[in-house]
Amino acid sequence: MAGIVVALALIPEAIAFSIIAGVDPMVGLYASFCIAVIIAFVGGRPGMISAATGAMALLMVPLVRDHGLNYLLAATILTGVLQIIFGIFKVAKIMKFIPRAVMIGFVNALAILIFMAQIPHFVGISTMTYIFVAVTLAIVYIIPRFFKAIPAPLIALVVLTAAAIFSGFDLRTVGDLGAIQRTLPSFFLPDVPFTFETLQIIFPYALALTIVGLLESLLTASIVDDMTGTEGDKNKEARGQGIANFITGFFGGMASCAMIGQSVINVKSGGRGRLSSLVAGVFLMFLIIVLGNVVVQIPMAVLVGIMIMVSIGTFDWSSFKYMKNAPKTDVVVMLATVIIVVATHDLSKGVLAGVVLSALFFVAKVSTIKIETKVEDNLTRFHVKGPLFFASVDGFVKHFDFSRHDEKIIIDFTDTQIWDDSAVGAIDKVMIKLAENHNDVTIHGLNPASKRLIDKLAIHNDPNAKLSAH
Repeated sequence: MAGIVVALALIPEAIAFSIIAGVDPMVGLYASFCIAVIIAFVGGRPGMISAATGAMALLMVPLVRDHGLNYLLAATILTGVLQIIFGIFKVAKIMKFIPRAVMIGFVNALAILIFMAQIPHFVGISTMTYIFVAVTLAIVYIIPRFFKAIPAPLIALVVLTAAAIFSGFDLRTVGDLGAIQRTLPSFFLPDVPFTFETLQIIFPYALALTIVGLLESLLTASIVDDMTGTEGDKNKEARGQGIANFITGFFGGMASCAMIGQSVINVKSGGRGRLSSLVAGVFLMFLIIVLGNVVVQIPMAVLVGIMIMVSIGTFDWSSFKYMKNAPKTDVVVMLATVIIVVATHDLSKGVLAGVVLSALFFVAKVSTIKIETKVEDNLTRFHVKGPLFFASVDGFVKHFDFSRHDEKIIIDFTDTQIWDDSAVGAIDKVMIKLAENHNDVTIHGLNPASKRLIDKLAIHNDPNAKLSAH
């Protein structure tokens, strides 16, 4: 039943995303059918729904405009190959570099985008449209309190579609989005020349589709993990996405990936295993081929109501409390992710910006280094505390007074980790400048990793460097 609800929700989105990409509506519908069915067998995250998405469709626009559908299908096949390779090399490891603040921003941005995508379908159309949206939301939220055997969105779809058909109300329907051909997809090779020039054209698009598709799929998989309290195999999911896209390209479908909105509908409707994904794909084609005349009469207002429910359920409402209690830098990262994704409709840009911001804030936070100075007779001891790397070397160097002369100096690194060549260069600079004034400079407390790095890179270890160092 969850799969049936998902299939009904997939139709308008698949058509809408096809229109965004500039291709026939059937390209998105065939893609959604193929991906949903194939991923049910080869995917690594049961309960997650994959189909045609807006994030992928936006990337296809220039390719379709400049070169046509066949080049898009070729790019889809190449996308599948690249995703399989990424999966083999365990791309899921990159997930550990995506902070929680970015994840929250990603989810909230998607919820906002899902809601924004519904606005053209119900704002300013008719009073009856508003009524149907309101009744749909009422059914979706009230029915589950008393009856859970059948998913509430499915009840809303059946009851309100019947009401619209028999009453003759003037409502926009699925059929208004585009013509639906009642035929199964067929196997064929994309009509493109098999040359290096073709590869040059499709490779940049395939790479972009690969990255965005895997990013959205892996993030959605993590969200489904949290919703279900289970752990999926994300590397297997990456390979599965690749296999599904590779096959889809030969059946006239465009590159696709996981859908957070439909995945939320699926999980909330009770779909936790692979069956719901399989049913979603099969029932989608059943609707198109057998019930095509009925499907085109489904009021958009009902589907809008269901997707508004999805956007409300997807949004992380606890993020308002999170903004109050979390460190300000994490709040900035979350808001930046949301703003960039919503402004560009590009998930990869928002997530990349969030990760980069998090990295910068982290570097700024850990780049503070402290040096305690203790003078005993003619011996000066500098006790260094904190990580020494490219971002903290300035503070390290500035602490030393290079006008000292004829002193015995100890630089104690017991509480320090030396991380990179910049740190070694800073130590070199300090030791050489102090040695120029006939100071006897000694290093103490290096841990084994820091000592190995200095032994390999330090200039002051060169016997031609005129200073005393231990």
